[in-house]
Amino acid sequence: MIRKKNCLLLTTLILLSAVLAGCGSTAVQPEESTVPAETSLEDFKSAGDKTDIAALQQINPEAYAWLEITGTDISFPILQSAEDETFYLTHNIYGEEDDNGSIYTEYYNNTDFADPNTVIYGRNRDEMFGKLHQFQDRDFFDTHREIKIYTAGKTLTYKIFAAYTYDDRHLIATYDFWDQLVFSNYLEDVFAIRAMDAFIDDSVEVTAENKIITLSTGVTGQDDKRYLVQAVLVTE
Repeated sequence: MIRKKNCLLLTTLILLSAVLAGCGSTAVQPEESTVPAETSLEDFKSAGDKTDIAALQQINPEAYAWLEITGTDISFPILQSAEDETFYLTHNIYGEEDDNGSIYTEYYNNTDFADPNTVIYGRNRDEMFGKLHQFQDRDFFDTHREIKIYTAGKTLTYKIFAAYTYDDRHLIATYDFWDQLVFSNYLEDVFAIRAMDAFIDDSVEVTAENKIITLSTGVTGQDDKRYLVQAVLVTE
């Protein structure tokens, strides 16, 4: 009889422990995700269609502008690392490791877009500059020609004049764009491109006295190639 009572008591204790454990687990709330929400341009728009770069820099002080191609979903903050020119190739705006990386410039370029050619990089991912490959479609190229870059002090408007596949040379290291003769010869080479997947609008006047931006991304299956979209500054 004693043995049966002990067994019954043991069984009761086991069941009670299970119930208490279950109650405890439902009372503990899961930790909130540490993955930040995605940012969008609208989050930083202020009165007068200005962009609050200071608010963006509260997320990351190395974010200094926002790029948007009008009428598309190509819209990203632009970052620049002061120490590691390729840091944002593998890190997001929150400084976290991320295979998609960020849209960024290297410290060879100033952050005021006053350089003759500012090269803006992004990975060939659907979430990032892989979207640039839409410009390989003629209709898309013809109907999406405006780029706006929002900075702390002003909005820069550019007109796209070229989209083409190029080799993987480092443009800033290869060409001294501050030398107007070098820059002029470079532009002549661009306007002379006649590749099948290249769209060049030679009705757009671009000279060595202009300022351009070059959006650069990879080409799937061709590690030695880059896809470039170039635009000239028209208003600031």
